[in-house]
Amino acid sequence: MKFEIKLFATLRDLVGNRMISVQLDEPVTVSGLLAAASEQYPAIAPTMPIVLVSVNKQFAEGETAVFPQDEIAFFPPVSGGASVSGGETAHPAYFAVTTDTLDINSIHAKIKRDDVGAIVSFTGAVRGQTDRDGLPPQTSWLEYEAYNEMAELKMAQIAREIWERWPLIKGIAIVQRIGRLDVGETTTFVACAAPHRDQGAFDAALYGIDRLKEIVPVWKKEVGQDESEWVHGRYHPTEQDNKQQEPRAI
Repeated sequence: MKFEIKLFATLRDLVGNRMISVQLDEPVTVSGLLAAASEQYPAIAPTMPIVLVSVNKQFAEGETAVFPQDEIAFFPPVSGGASVSGGETAHPAYFAVTTDTLDINSIHAKIKRDDVGAIVSFTGAVRGQTDRDGLPPQTSWLEYEAYNEMAELKMAQIAREIWERWPLIKGIAIVQRIGRLDVGETTTFVACAAPHRDQGAFDAALYGIDRLKEIVPVWKKEVGQDESEWVHGRYHPTEQDNKQQEPRAI
């Protein structure tokens, strides 16, 4: 049987294509698919120990069964406006993966209501100095790539996790920019709204950006004057990092 697999970031560069096809007899598990892909595409074989796999936009482990009709993706650990339909929530939520420059006031307006007195937000930006081993010492620009459809689902999951921990949060916005971003440009934005500043908004916003770096499939390439390198994270999500139902963005 033929399995079509999407590739992102480092794996895409190594193969030189966004998609590969793997021939394998059924029944097939994720572990078997990784082994077959490594054999049929030797260029990606060295990356197999760190590769993450999603099946139908959910993280999958080695014993997970896969079928030819599944949407399968291989990618490295994440480096770390669109609406998402699904379950209902009484509070506004906004999730986006976009190439557009962020209008922070406009995003705040999407989650602000009459009962909101505080909005705490995190804004990430491209810095010009990296100071990390293996990366260019001076950053000229960053290239961001995302598995867009899965990224928005995982942003919705983060919102659900925030509401479980901080039920007084009234609204949540999570936005990731992709494409080429120059030094100083905004890359990531997370905002949490609450009636008062001491009702979990600070902790919720911090949790939101930290969780985004763990489970939202977004990668960045550091581009310097003479070299470039994809940045890989260290967190390896499992099926325990999956949840099925998403809040409805308002």
